[in-house]
Amino acid sequence: MTFSIVARSADGSTWGVAVASKFLAVGNAVPAAVAGVGAIATQASANVAYKGLALAHLDDGATAAVALQRLLEEDEGRDHRQVGIVDVDGGAASHTGPACFPWAGSLTGEGYAIQGNILTGSEVVEAMERAWLDSAEEPDLARRLLAALTAGDAAGGDSRGRQSAALLVVREEAGYGGADDIAVDLRVDDNGSLPDGDPIAELARLLDLNDLYLTASTEEEKVPVTPELEAELSAFAEREGSRDFLSWVGAQNYEMRVAEDLSWIDQRILAIVRAS
Repeated sequence: MTFSIVARSADGSTWGVAVASKFLAVGNAVPAAVAGVGAIATQASANVAYKGLALAHLDDGATAAVALQRLLEEDEGRDHRQVGIVDVDGGAASHTGPACFPWAGSLTGEGYAIQGNILTGSEVVEAMERAWLDSAEEPDLARRLLAALTAGDAAGGDSRGRQSAALLVVREEAGYGGADDIAVDLRVDDNGSLPDGDPIAELARLLDLNDLYLTASTEEEKVPVTPELEAELSAFAEREGSRDFLSWVGAQNYEMRVAEDLSWIDQRILAIVRAS
């Protein structure tokens, strides 16, 4: 019912899962990840208990292969399961039970596990692997995962059609304000509300918004606020009916992209101000 990629970044700092399916809210059932531990996708006749069990095994020091073996040994329904795991060191393992509906299968390599069932054919996972490998120079794991998912969909994807998609990425202190490890947690639960019925395209749109609102500016994106620019920002805030510019920033949820002391502003936020 699903195709997914589970992976670790090349620098060993980030883990994530991208998944799509003709299944409602696939992001609720399939992906799980913990920074510094690993990531898993459980699908087909998904055993959602695999998520906590696998991550516990990995946290105890098990490799992806050992964690997978333990899951299957303890599960009488193993023949109906499909699962992919990547561990802290980038080791990968995948299982497709013989009772999974065709086409079903997987590909693994250093740092990634790609799997799918009820697909149009093997070309889906093959396209995902090519996209993953071709994006090796892309530093953003979320973008690499999304590229692989998009390629799988373009190659045929779920043979029953499209319904939902999800993207989960974790990295230490990557969450809002650095208070947790969730860099990306986005879900498109049903395509019925989408004009083109394409949950993966909607996921891409949401990822752009996630980057804008929920990630911190890089040094290259920061524009120093000179006295002249501060006056421009103050005038803008007054026109917008805000007490001051930082009040406007808070109301628009741009806190991650403007310095608390207004010493710098993100170039994208500045562009929004000047376009208003």
